[in-house]
Amino acid sequence: MRARLVVSLLGLVLVAGGAPAVADPLHVPGDQPLPGYTIVNPPLAPEVIDGRPTRVLQGVHRHSAYVVEVPAKWNGRLAMWAHGYRGTGTVLTVDPPAYGLRTRMLGQGYAWAASSYYSNGYDVRAGVSATHDLAQHFGTLVARPKQVFVAGVSMGGHVIGRSLEQYPGFYDGALPMCGVLGDHELFDFFLDHQLTAQALAGIRAYPIPADYQTAVVPRIQEKLGLNGLLPGGPDTVTDRGAQFRANVVELSGGPRPGSTPAFAYWKDFLFSLAAPPNDSAPLPLDPGRLATNLGTHYQPNTPVDLNREVRRVAPRDWRTRLSPALTEVPRIAGKPRVPVLSLHGLGDLFVPFSMEQDYRADVARNGQSKLVVQRAIRTVDHCEFSPAEAGAAWDDLVRWTDRGTKPAGDAIGDRDAVAAPAFGCRFSDRAAYTGPGTRRLFSPCPVN
Repeated sequence: MRARLVVSLLGLVLVAGGAPAVADPLHVPGDQPLPGYTIVNPPLAPEVIDGRPTRVLQGVHRHSAYVVEVPAKWNGRLAMWAHGYRGTGTVLTVDPPAYGLRTRMLGQGYAWAASSYYSNGYDVRAGVSATHDLAQHFGTLVARPKQVFVAGVSMGGHVIGRSLEQYPGFYDGALPMCGVLGDHELFDFFLDHQLTAQALAGIRAYPIPADYQTAVVPRIQEKLGLNGLLPGGPDTVTDRGAQFRANVVELSGGPRPGSTPAFAYWKDFLFSLAAPPNDSAPLPLDPGRLATNLGTHYQPNTPVDLNREVRRVAPRDWRTRLSPALTEVPRIAGKPRVPVLSLHGLGDLFVPFSMEQDYRADVARNGQSKLVVQRAIRTVDHCEFSPAEAGAAWDDLVRWTDRGTKPAGDAIGDRDAVAAPAFGCRFSDRAAYTGPGTRRLFSPCPVN
């Protein structure tokens, strides 16, 4: 397993602006945002469930905006929603559960609650704390729930993975989707992308210079034959470009359906994530300081001996990288203790499919594999799920916690299974294949 560290996830936005300084919360009333932040939380219209409107509660708790919605026939259970990365802006906002889950949860009698978190940036600590605080505050606003679930997307998956370990026994089940379950290894992947491309192009540009995007990346792309490479279009890559693509595929989860068009789809964006180091910025604005490739083994290793030629980079912040504490970019040990059902797009390279494999390995090492089910969805874009896919996962998670019957999943740790042409078909929504999005970059699934 690759070493666990990172370049700037969202390094591109790190240069775009800084988050406000975080003051001592003791000096700021809890019903106000922290200094420098503002809140936008417009009234949310209630849903109508079985002919009766829901009850919607909105406010600010411990510097975080929130929305709570309770159906008229509440079943006593609560679903928390953990949102993804918000960028580095200074406006705090709240999302209701996506993919039709809001209506589905309410229709099944569940209340839901969502927090803005008290800060933006890649601040998982804020998400873990704010989500837990709101779940407890729900007991004051409504009543103490008899069960609490947590679902979410992207960075929200990192929030979920750590929340289960930070507050063991508090949550009863989890549904992370397109989640950063591999914690620091996401940033390792971004670092690997830059360093392998540089080595194969014969261009050394690390640490990342200020003119990287304008002067260096175009030269790299030209030498590797990436200019003009489009999903489903002619294959323009050079021999070294082909080696680069193969390494990206390996690092993101191994050979699998859709990997070739996925590489073309994401290649420009992944280069844009690199930014010059900024040690004076807080960690959420420069998570790349945790990244490393010291233990990464690159393959294929021809025609260029990448394992010899790639520059090896140690974390600029070893202490935080190795800390078991709840930092802004914390570790996930792989000890969920409750049922976890996850969804992940096969071609997603923003939060790559390998995140699921990293989490699977961590969970297995701790002897808790029986608590995790993972499903591959045949999409390329980030968090590209249909309501049917997310809804089926939610229903199966609830059924699992209620009846103890573990639902089916995909063998994401079986290299041959992942590489099979039909991998990901079992849980992908066939009806969504003809709609908008990236599903047409995959061949049609066989008809059963």
